[in-house]
Amino acid sequence: MMNKLFVFPLVVVVALLVMSTNVPTSSAVTCNVLELAPCLAAMTSPAPPSRACCTKLREQKPCLCQYKKDPTLRGYVDSPNARRVASTCGVAFPTC
Repeated sequence: MMNKLFVFPLVVVVALLVMSTNVPTSSAVTCNVLELAPCLAAMTSPAPPSRACCTKLREQKPCLCQYKKDPTLRGYVDSPNARRVASTCGVAFPTC
């Protein structure tokens, strides 16, 4: 009986510690140029970027160097409009 009285509170304390531990998680960015679709109008015309564009551009920022290395995408990523959109959204343009 004495053993059960000791074990139960110990199990509860351990469970509370495990549940309250804040384990940091990192969310990896999936590089998908289609995620930048909200930016297409702003990157191909003088139109200002939308809020959705800026959000996606910030999310995809780690991928911009990869996009610059792709010969199919390089012209869009290096264009003056892309630099303008990045600047307007407050995203530092990468130097790769």
